[in-house]
Amino acid sequence: MSEARTPAQIEADIVRRREQLAVTLDEIGIRMHPKTIIGDAKAKVASTVDQTAGRAFVAVNRVVSDVKARFTHEDGAPRLERVVPVAVVAVAIVGLLAASSRKKRG
Repeated sequence: MSEARTPAQIEADIVRRREQLAVTLDEIGIRMHPKTIIGDAKAKVASTVDQTAGRAFVAVNRVVSDVKARFTHEDGAPRLERVVPVAVVAVAIVGLLAASSRKKRG
């Protein structure tokens, strides 16, 4: 069986529990405050954006490296057998676009 508690012990226990409850309620109030909720949401969004931007940077960097490797030799010199056809196609497309815009104006 438990020991009998004195009224002073019971009162001290009540005071201690009341203080613990006040601290708990303060913590809940802070967590549920709109500014806290908005701040947490902003932090989560910022973290997600940072992660997404990081992944995008890595993916773009990988693509650029792959393209560069296809159009240059290991020493950095351009691979003319690959660069020239792409340049010719690009010039042809620009020429067709220019001709098309002249026809629309005239």
